[in-house]
Amino acid sequence: MGQQQLLLILLGIVIVGIAIFVGINLFRANAIETKRNNIINELVNLASLAQNYYMKPSALGGGARSFTAWTIPSDLVTTANGHYTSTASAESVIVIGTGNEVVTNNDSVKVRISIGPTSFRTTIVN
Repeated sequence: MGQQQLLLILLGIVIVGIAIFVGINLFRANAIETKRNNIINELVNLASLAQNYYMKPSALGGGARSFTAWTIPSDLVTTANGHYTSTASAESVIVIGTGNEVVTNNDSVKVRISIGPTSFRTTIVN
């Protein structure tokens, strides 16, 4: 083969290698973002449950305008997307969702939601 043909083959191999590297990184970033969105969706569901508990009278199994005794339902503590922990006070609940998708090193996707009587706010921790 001629020298020009060998250079074209080498160039082709380099381009394919770069394309594979970029493709793997894009796939990984998309998987992490999807996991984060799934955790946020589950946290919003938990926020709805907590606010529902806050509004219900204690005679109907609610908190009577208090989050103090609210806990995450046992079937929602651990899901296919991750696990959730909560800290409740009279006026707010903080739920932290930790995904099972490893981002970098040993860090997982982590999202925090602060729930009030009429609103909630999500914060991406990692």
